[in-house]
Amino acid sequence: MITRKFSHLFLLTVLTFTGVGGVTSTAFSQNASELLVGEMKNFVISSKKPEIRDFSFIDGDGKTHNLSDYRGKTLLVNFWATWCAPCRKEMPGIDRLQAEMGSDDFQVLAVGQDLQGIEKVKKFFKALKLQHLTPFNDKSVKSGRYAGVFGLPATLILDKNGREFGRLIGPAEWDEEEAKALIKHVMKISASGS
Repeated sequence: MITRKFSHLFLLTVLTFTGVGGVTSTAFSQNASELLVGEMKNFVISSKKPEIRDFSFIDGDGKTHNLSDYRGKTLLVNFWATWCAPCRKEMPGIDRLQAEMGSDDFQVLAVGQDLQGIEKVKKFFKALKLQHLTPFNDKSVKSGRYAGVFGLPATLILDKNGREFGRLIGPAEWDEEEAKALIKHVMKISASGS
């Protein structure tokens, strides 16, 4: 005899994998909550999935980029500054994350909020031997304000449409397995259009 709990679980499994009944995104949200362990225990999933207001920043050559230039990719947008000790601690892991997962489908945007400008950011990258991240900076710090960031470091995961999946305020080891699992989850739901 099949118990009620088992039949409910079976039905949820079938609906999750077939997408029947439009419950796919709900099931994915429930799955994401299960991924909030270890380094990701303080990650907060956004209930509204807002689109982040477009902002600009410059690279090491002084070229201006906009957040919207990266639509179509899942993004890990990290706001940091050279004077921020926790930022300094987490940056090598973010560099390793970009080395391992950077692709046509995923990119890390580490956007400095350094009032002293891009030259300070470039020196910081050189001192820490960061080889896989592009040095970006927003001297105006509007980017952080537009994203609703009020402390550093702050890291947002955006889906390929520029909507915020969630954020973590404070440092984390972004190249740890639990962080990569969460990013892969967002990439999967981005690809499915959920």
